[in-house]
Amino acid sequence: MIDRRAFLRNLGLSAAALPFMSLPSLGATGVGAKKQRLIVMFSPNGVVPWNFWPDEEGADFKLKESLTPLEPFQKKTLILHGLNNKLKGDGDGHMRGIGCLLTGIELFPGNIQGGSDTPAGWAKGISIDQEIRNQLQAKPESRTRFGSLEFGVQVPDRADTWTRMVYAGGNRPIAPISDPGQMFKKLYGAEKDKQTIASVLDDVREDLKKIRSTASAADKKLLEEHETFVREMEKELTAAPKGKVAPPPPAPEAVKNDNDNIPKLSRQQIDLLVNSFTQDFARVATLQYTNSVGGAKFRWIGVNEGQHELSHKPDKDEAAQKSLTAINKWYCGELAYLCERLQATKEADGQGSLLDNTLIVWTNELGQGNSHTRNNIPFVCVGNGAGWNMGRSVKQPKGGVPHNRFLVSLAHAFGHKIDKFGNPELSAGGPLSLT
Repeated sequence: MIDRRAFLRNLGLSAAALPFMSLPSLGATGVGAKKQRLIVMFSPNGVVPWNFWPDEEGADFKLKESLTPLEPFQKKTLILHGLNNKLKGDGDGHMRGIGCLLTGIELFPGNIQGGSDTPAGWAKGISIDQEIRNQLQAKPESRTRFGSLEFGVQVPDRADTWTRMVYAGGNRPIAPISDPGQMFKKLYGAEKDKQTIASVLDDVREDLKKIRSTASAADKKLLEEHETFVREMEKELTAAPKGKVAPPPPAPEAVKNDNDNIPKLSRQQIDLLVNSFTQDFARVATLQYTNSVGGAKFRWIGVNEGQHELSHKPDKDEAAQKSLTAINKWYCGELAYLCERLQATKEADGQGSLLDNTLIVWTNELGQGNSHTRNNIPFVCVGNGAGWNMGRSVKQPKGGVPHNRFLVSLAHAFGHKIDKFGNPELSAGGPLSLT
C-alpha cells in the first residue's frame, strides 16, 4: 500500500490535506477494549475534620455532615484518612499543597512569593494523572483523541503555583479550561475538521475517476491502491457506529465567568466531562474548583465571607466552622452530581455504567485551613474503576503515611506497575493495600 502522505503529495494536496492526517479526531479509540477512567477533583483550603472524617473504620461507617451527599454512593466510596503530604522545601503551605499534590515532588526554586516562606516556582515533576494518561496513550486499545482533559471552575486567569495542579513534566504546568464554551469548542470543533477531510476525499475520488480513463495498465493498479486508501479514510471518518455513542450535546449556555455563577458553571463542566467520556475523547480528566487559597464566596448557600478567610478562623469559631462545613458539603454535592451523571450513563457496549469503570478522587491541598497542615489530606474515592475494595473507611496507622504511596497505588490500579512516584524516599513501602 502506498504511503498516505506520499499519495496526498502526489495529488498536490499537501498544503490542504496533510495537516489533517494527524488530527486527534482520527486517532484510535480503543473500540472493543474495556475502558478504565480516572477523574481527579480538587477543592481548596482544607476541611473541618470533625464534620468530615468518619469515626468508624471498615464497611460499617457513617458519613459525617460534609460527606452526606455521597449517601447514595456509599457502597462505591472509599475514604482514606492518614495520607500526608510530607514534601518540604521552597514555597508556602498552599503552594506546596497544590503543586506537590499530584506530582509527589518538591517545587523548583523561583520568584513566586507566598506568605513569609521562601519563594518558589513550578513543581519538579509530572503529575500522576498525566503519568497515567501517558501510559494509556501508549497503547492502541486505550489511546483517545485527547488523552486527558483539564476542566476548571472559576480558576483565576493567571499562571502561578497556586493555580496549577496538573503537570506534563517538571516546570511544565497545564492550565485548566474554566470556560465551558471554550471546552465545548475543544471537544466538538473537530467535527468541522472531519467535514473538511470528507470534502477533500470527494474531490480526490472525482479526480481518480478522470485519471482512470487515460491511465495505463500499470498505473491503473496504482490507482486501485489510491482508491483503497480513500475508502479506508472514509471508514475512519465513519468508524463510530451509530447508536454506540451519544451525539454531541447542545453548546452550553453563555454564562458570565464570575463568582456567583459557580454553581451553573460547575454543572456545565460536569456535563461536558461526562459527555467527553461517553464519546471516548479521553480516559483521564481533572476538575479543579478555584485554586489553592481560593476565596470564593458561597452566597448561594448563605455564606457571604470568602472561603480562604473563613478557613483561617479558629476551631472555637463555631459560625466559621459551620460555614466551612456547608462549603465542603456543597463541593461534595457536586461530586455526587458527577457520580449521578456517570451512573446514569451506560457504557457504549451496554455493559454497566460509566461509574462502573471510573475512579473519582476528590482531594484538597490542605488537611485543615487554620493550621495549614498537609497531614490528613482528604482523599475520597468513588466508583469502581480501580478494582479496589470500595464501601469502606480506611485509616492509616498512627502518624499516617506519605501520600506518594497513594499516587503509586493509582498507577498500579491502571496497570502501571511503578515502584515509586515523585520523591522516591517518600514512596518507600510501595502502593497501599486497597484491594
